[in-house]
Amino acid sequence: MAKIKLKIRKGDVVQVIAGDSKGTQGKVLEVIVAKNRAIVEGANLVSKHTKPSATNPNGGIIKKEASIHISNLTLLDPKSGKPTRVGRQKNSDGKLVRIAKKSGEEIK
Repeated sequence: MAKIKLKIRKGDVVQVIAGDSKGTQGKVLEVIVAKNRAIVEGANLVSKHTKPSATNPNGGIIKKEASIHISNLTLLDPKSGKPTRVGRQKNSDGKLVRIAKKSGEEIK
């Protein structure tokens, strides 16, 4: 199986463009490359029933972020904060970097 190059990475600020959490903006906490999914802070919250344990002595129901498919996310432009597509370009050092298509700004 060929390795797929995803345009979204851990730490990026993204916006959800489809689903129940549509419009939510947040930081990418984790990217699951094998499933083309990402976990976004504050988006796609699900209720998880937990048994009492040493870390959570009361147990109960906790809200937790579930993964979202990469296709339902769009990166936010570092300059304007608006949704943008992602391109790849060589910088002055000859290294391939991600750029925002709207502003041409490099995505750190």
